[in-house]
Amino acid sequence: MIDEQAEEKRKGSFWRELPILLGVAILVAVLVRAFVLQTFYIPSPSMEHTLNVWDRVLVNKLVYDFRDPRRGEIVVFKAPTDWQSGTEGEDFIKRIIGVGGDHLVCCDDQERLIVNGHSLDEPYIYKDADGKQDPAADEKFDITVPAGRLWVMGDHRSASGDSLEHWEQTEDIQAATIESESIVGRAFTIFWPIGRATWLSVPKGFDGVPNAAPAN
Repeated sequence: MIDEQAEEKRKGSFWRELPILLGVAILVAVLVRAFVLQTFYIPSPSMEHTLNVWDRVLVNKLVYDFRDPRRGEIVVFKAPTDWQSGTEGEDFIKRIIGVGGDHLVCCDDQERLIVNGHSLDEPYIYKDADGKQDPAADEKFDITVPAGRLWVMGDHRSASGDSLEHWEQTEDIQAATIESESIVGRAFTIFWPIGRATWLSVPKGFDGVPNAAPAN
């Protein structure tokens, strides 16, 4: 009889505590999504084939609270008003090519971008079914990224609304770059579909890029 009473108490305690446990779990999930990690899906071909349409990525929202964004990283950011297609607060995903102070030029004699005097190898740039690769840029340019801003480009250069496109449209370096503070976070892995799951690490081509020369 004593054992039966104890069992009934345990069952009653479980059902009383269940709403509290569920509430705590929901709160933790909300806090993680708001401040630490968030999932995003890819709605356009602008990053093919690093990221394909409908891929889902996991984004670290905390990393840039502790350090600055770096060249080669793939970031999600709040698009400037002039970049948006009509959806207010639209999120974009691109690769950082230049950070504040960087001098970017197109192109060297092998049609590669030059960052602070270093020719950038970009094997991740889109290739079509016949293996033909997009050019690093479809027009020549010579710019310096303003402090606190970033020059970002899609890996599918011919299908990306990015810094190059807005530079070509305006020749205004402010309009062609994004604020570092507009970044939501760094995309660090594809987690869906399972067959495409991979880490989104910084390509080795960025290892040799020197820091920008100090301004005079």
